[in-house]
Amino acid sequence: MLALSVVCFASGVFAQREVIEKVIANVGSEYVLLSELEEQYALLKERQGGKIPKDARCFILDNILTQKLLVNQAKLDSVEVTDDEVEAQLNARIDQILEYMGGDITQFEDYYGQTVSEVKEAFRDDLRSQLLSDRMRSEVMQNIKVTPSEVKAFFKRIPRDSLPYFNSEVEVGEIVYKPKVNEEERQKAINKLESLRKRIVEGGEKFEEIARTYSDDFASARIGGDLGWTKRGKFVPAFEAAAYKLNEGEISEVVESEFGFHLIQLIGRRGNTINTRHILVKPEITNADLDLAKAKLDTVRMLILNDSISFSAAVKRYGYDQVQSYNNDGKMINPATGNTFFEIGDLEPDIYFALDTMKVGGVSKPFSFTDPRGETYFRVIQLQSRTEPHVASLQKDYSKIQTATIEEKRSTFLSEWIEQKVHSTYIRVSEAYHGCPNIDKWIDDAGNP
Repeated sequence: MLALSVVCFASGVFAQREVIEKVIANVGSEYVLLSELEEQYALLKERQGGKIPKDARCFILDNILTQKLLVNQAKLDSVEVTDDEVEAQLNARIDQILEYMGGDITQFEDYYGQTVSEVKEAFRDDLRSQLLSDRMRSEVMQNIKVTPSEVKAFFKRIPRDSLPYFNSEVEVGEIVYKPKVNEEERQKAINKLESLRKRIVEGGEKFEEIARTYSDDFASARIGGDLGWTKRGKFVPAFEAAAYKLNEGEISEVVESEFGFHLIQLIGRRGNTINTRHILVKPEITNADLDLAKAKLDTVRMLILNDSISFSAAVKRYGYDQVQSYNNDGKMINPATGNTFFEIGDLEPDIYFALDTMKVGGVSKPFSFTDPRGETYFRVIQLQSRTEPHVASLQKDYSKIQTATIEEKRSTFLSEWIEQKVHSTYIRVSEAYHGCPNIDKWIDDAGNP
């Protein structure tokens, strides 16, 4: 689903190009084009298989007007989104689309009818506006909190026969272990990069051409290893320390990081911001390395089962510190909800089957998994809690009810904020949309035509 949504992000830029351009609304200094509305309508229709409400355009226009109001206010309040932030978001989304397409740039260009650079340019302004509206929305609602009494009051307002029914949920702990590369493969990677460096420095070959051919970082390899302009803090420490020591045009010696081994070239520097390119070589993980990793994690499991070490302490001592659960005592976070509870059916199949017959407190045998970059890791999991299916209650589901209370309060606050700003902002909406019931709030103010 993530890959599909990423592919869709640019689809709207090129949909419905036959629509004649026309301004259908103004919100302060921002304007809404007919093409914006029709592009989003076409995208929604495609996603819903053609089954959309009759007044879908009305609801889409309402959302667009809200975004424009946020952007207009952000500019008035001097809220900023930097060029670097926009570029980083563009690069990340393009990279995800390419990953979804198997790295096939030809497929990308055939699908969108434009080059990668042209797609980025076409979407840049829209993305900047989206980031700006998101930032303004966050500022508007950043201090909204709820008290326990508000949570209780929210829960009491729910009719007894309308209380949600929650399926069985579990909390899962994990220890993720990263296989270690053996010394022979490690040295092969170093030797390969030293040979490539010699071809560039002494042989006169271009760094970017070598990167395109040999770098194991696909996302940057296709553009000659270029990592763009970045500020301190974006790269892992070892890479960053080496990069900031370079002079413009200089190429580093071999640098080791958690991702493998690198050659780094500094392309340019602007104060504390640098533009670099790199060549990454990942040492090969052999079957013997994988067997050793699995055996190591099995030993850790036995220490936990024998009460020689707590699960939390084992996470800190043996776990891989680049996974989210590491800083949460090993508890896995549900990406859909932001909390630690999962319905069984929402878990990855390997975890689901490992938990199937496990009792609370049990620890699975080690099993392998592959991360989005294609690297193999091992994990053991612990079933830390399990709830029975039940009707919602404050005692069992306080965190969920609290989240729902906050969302209701945020929605109410944003509606009130919009109403206030509508009265103090020049707004014009084309008469063609005055029949939309949810557009009334944008046109009722006497000061707005």
